Amino acid sequence: MPTREETFYYGAGPALMPTDVLETAAKALLNYKDTGLGIAEHSHRSELASNILKEAKEDLINYLDIPDDYDVLFMQGGGTGEFSATLYNLLGVWVTRKRASIATQLDKSPSDDAVIAGLRTAIEEELKFDYIITGSWSKKAYEEAARLLGPEHVNPVTDGRHYNAGKFGKIPDESTWKLSKNPAMVYYCDNETVDGVEFTGFPKALLPNDSGEGPIVVADMSSNILSRRIPVKNFSVIFFGAQKNLGTPGITGVIIRKSLLAPQTSQPEPALLRKLGLPIPPIILEYETIAKNNSLYNTLSIFDVFVAGQVLKKLLATYPDKIDGQEKVAKEKADEIYEALDSYPDAFRVVPDKSARSRMNICFRVIKDGDVDAAEKKFLKEAAGFNLSGLKGHRSVGGIRVSNYNSITKEAAKKIAQYIHRFGSATAP
Repeated sequence: MPTREETFYYGAGPALMPTDVLETAAKALLNYKDTGLGIAEHSHRSELASNILKEAKEDLINYLDIPDDYDVLFMQGGGTGEFSATLYNLLGVWVTRKRASIATQLDKSPSDDAVIAGLRTAIEEELKFDYIITGSWSKKAYEEAARLLGPEHVNPVTDGRHYNAGKFGKIPDESTWKLSKNPAMVYYCDNETVDGVEFTGFPKALLPNDSGEGPIVVADMSSNILSRRIPVKNFSVIFFGAQKNLGTPGITGVIIRKSLLAPQTSQPEPALLRKLGLPIPPIILEYETIAKNNSLYNTLSIFDVFVAGQVLKKLLATYPDKIDGQEKVAKEKADEIYEALDSYPDAFRVVPDKSARSRMNICFRVIKDGDVDAAEKKFLKEAAGFNLSGLKGHRSVGGIRVSNYNSITKEAAKKIAQYIHRFGSATAP
């Protein structure tokens, strides 16, 4: 059996972890700081746990240069949980702000019947959540919004399948997008893990105007967080599961503009939401509650926060220029793998359009000799012989997927590129 050093794993998540981080975590799991207890046994409300949480937040803020007017939350439920959380919370923000606006216009108390009647009308005529659908995960986010709120309040701004023969693989030109007027939020997935589609930068259609005003933009960055610089100021909420670039499964990071939280913007009371026929968020998904309790409203997995913290410390120690250093390496690795694939057009077909190729999830089909199924089985079997694993595409789309997360070393990127060259250049027996 191969050793860990001899194994090259490219799975999409849970992803490969740095060995030294795992070694540190293993020791902490057994006996943390000579306390005689493992880190998973200490109370999440202990001083030790508070320090772990504090350091992880500070290091994330430092590494990504997150401005002071944003808060960082650690939650549970993964990216899928955040599909619901973002809708619930930003629906609450919309209701609170719309109610205040109507009360001001009518010069009445926010609880006045005329204000509530005006709010009902606004919900019927104005309430929209916008979704930019470019792959499997943004599609699921859109579907969850329609399930929770009703399709009449959910607007598909664009759908990549309509511009790519019914399959995901392109980000439609922004000139074709149909954004709502003053939507409660605009959601997009920055990197589609399943389909290998990644935005090259922040969409120009969503940029703030000269006055600094723009839509409430929400981004799922689960599979490319920590891999490139983020213009945080352009976003209202950024969320990400830890299990790709940040750590182990079990925690979800949320970067949120403080103006969306109490006391600047409080969530509406449940009684009002019931009266309006709108969904009430489970308290564990309510950002206001999580923020007030320093991410410790319930039992947070401090072990997973510790692992994420160790990953961040390693990144800060490795790259003096922080995120910019990692961004350069991520591009170099992806370029080497794509260059290998593009060298053999008769053997490989990269799935997404060149304009939207992901640096993190490199998806392709093996078309050599015409029988795709047989060719891909052969590709995977021979790859295993070189201790290259985790290459099978997502079950919903098939194919091959090389996940090029931060933990993939330059050596590992070179290893898979060399194998692609070897397979592509080999002649049929």
